[in-house]
Amino acid sequence: MAYISNLKTEIEYLKGVGPVRGEVLKKELGIFVFYDLLNYFPFKYIDKTQIYKISDVKSDAVAVQIKGRFHGFQEIGDKRARRLVAVLSDGTAEIEIVWFQGIKWVKTSIKPGEEYLVYGKPSYFKNRMNIVHPEVMLFKESGDPAELMKFQPAYSTTEKLTAKGLDSRGIMRLQSELIKIIGNQLTEYLPQQIVNSFKFISRFDAYKNIHFPKTTEELEQARNRLKFEELFLVQLELIRSKWNREQIKKGFVFEVVGDHFNNFFHHVLPFELTNAQKKVIKEIRADLKSGKQMNRLLQGDVGSGKTIVALMSMLIALDNGFQACIMAPTEILAMQHYVTITRFTEKLGINVGLLTGSTKNAEKKNIIEKTASGELQLLIGTHALIEDTVQFKSPGLVIIDEQHRFGVAQRAKLWAKSTIPPHVLVMTATPIPRTLAMTFYGDLDTSVIDELPPGRKPVKTLHFFENRRLQIIGAIRQAIKNGNQVYVVYPLIEESETLDYQNLMDGYDNISHDFPLPDYKVGIVHGKMKADEKEKSMNLFKKGFYNILVATNVIEVGVDVANATLMVIESAERFGLSQLHQLRGRVGRGADESVCILATSYKLSNEGLTRMQTMVRTNNGFEIAEADLRLRGPGDIAGTLQSGLMDFKIANLATDHKFIQAARYTAIDMIREDPNLSKPEHQLLRNYILEYSKRKINWSEIS
Repeated sequence: MAYISNLKTEIEYLKGVGPVRGEVLKKELGIFVFYDLLNYFPFKYIDKTQIYKISDVKSDAVAVQIKGRFHGFQEIGDKRARRLVAVLSDGTAEIEIVWFQGIKWVKTSIKPGEEYLVYGKPSYFKNRMNIVHPEVMLFKESGDPAELMKFQPAYSTTEKLTAKGLDSRGIMRLQSELIKIIGNQLTEYLPQQIVNSFKFISRFDAYKNIHFPKTTEELEQARNRLKFEELFLVQLELIRSKWNREQIKKGFVFEVVGDHFNNFFHHVLPFELTNAQKKVIKEIRADLKSGKQMNRLLQGDVGSGKTIVALMSMLIALDNGFQACIMAPTEILAMQHYVTITRFTEKLGINVGLLTGSTKNAEKKNIIEKTASGELQLLIGTHALIEDTVQFKSPGLVIIDEQHRFGVAQRAKLWAKSTIPPHVLVMTATPIPRTLAMTFYGDLDTSVIDELPPGRKPVKTLHFFENRRLQIIGAIRQAIKNGNQVYVVYPLIEESETLDYQNLMDGYDNISHDFPLPDYKVGIVHGKMKADEKEKSMNLFKKGFYNILVATNVIEVGVDVANATLMVIESAERFGLSQLHQLRGRVGRGADESVCILATSYKLSNEGLTRMQTMVRTNNGFEIAEADLRLRGPGDIAGTLQSGLMDFKIANLATDHKFIQAARYTAIDMIREDPNLSKPEHQLLRNYILEYSKRKINWSEIS
């Protein structure tokens, strides 16, 4: 493949690298070949368009570039306090330059009397302005003064790289050498029609200008080209995967909507479905009878009724002679599904099993045997479902709940239990921002339940600082006096020596003994308890035995107690927006008005305060997800969403909406016109994708 012949060369063969530096680049940055280095982009650019007079420098400046001559070198202090101080003069004033490291190199390299360019952040020490560890360059070696009027790239580096001379400037020199070598040999693999349509600069110019821009316009053009390119390759792979599944992978045909579904809908379902639920069920029914394998993402905010939609989908599978299963990430959530579903299915004569890590061996053996024989029609469980011993007679529908909590391999293992892949429905109560959904679920059809059941009232959210403790106590008293129950949630189980936050065990003791709430029963549940202990505590709370449940975020999903109307989240600043939203969803599940109190210390970061304000302002999960994306970025939001897909070099899913959309629509048009990329104008692109895909996950095998 000529278009990357040079770029596949091992990095140690680049001038200035060699075996030692090459090994460090591989270990520290994952740079193995020229191509990797070329795609190691600057994280910022230093504006070298102005040289300041020392007399004009202010100590509050971010960073400045000055020109002058060094004199008066002095070593001060000893051992750890040892430092080298020099004076830089430019005829207008003087400024001290200080080095704590590399003193020997500075003393032998910097020549008094020569003119230098110095770049760094000014500060004051003992009423004298100084710059500590600046960038220093001999002025006559910096080239034509006109060449100074450009942006200098700054690269992330490490201590081990710096020790080998590969600080930011060292990496910049390697990039400069690489750009010289590849010249104009970077073949254009994007079809000319796309290049012309978006008025992109050439691929070579994009790489040259991302590393060494001379103007802001050049930098912007390079970013535009490379962001689109990165996102387009992802979208093209996703769209191809979806086309492949729809055209080639056949699915079971569920033609019948029979007795199980109709009896449930007409005689068992105790409430009217929302219009949103009805719309989603129609979308799922259309998938199931299409003859193509369903691969659908169901998004629905907490309390929106996803479980009923999942059950009705499974009933269609049963009506067509197939089995169905639900896999949940926790035993609490699996148990919640089991309780909810069996409450309905016992009236329909359907055999349902529950399989978790704590299922007793004898019962587990029985469930496995009945699943293999087909006697067990619905199986609900945790990771235990993916064990090799669990085999289905006729698996027709697999449902993954809170699917982002499962790894890719875990999910794939479940539907690999059948030679013909079953239909797949993945569900999440954590709303996914549109840009993430388009990027990481681009090969999935998406349904959204964007309507809460009638009678549900929005949860009122309040933010209290620690000085309002008496009001929190009063709110707990009032809730219990009204006959309701209360959650008190803590971020930590035991006291941390490094984090000054309330912890669960202290909180439990306070509420049980020292809290001015006599005669109230207090339960506790946390992740270190055994499964049966957690289940016992939760059941006692559900039955009303406990007035207050002290818990960690193990109650984030799968806990449904309609009588719980107040949640107090202690040290709320320790939780992310998504967690806070999920926790808040544990109240407001009945007809009574519910309240969530976010209790924090005064030591709130700006981001922490933004999280609290967002929670107080809105109950809309999608709005919260968008805010979370802006605050934390896509990697943290998605978790194990699709491990390996977050490694974008330049695109930013929180801000690059227009590039994502443009890349997606361009990819859709291309696959619609030429699904196999067999046209002559697509050959270079096809070849590049084959090379590119070797580095990526096979997206067609996961959901």
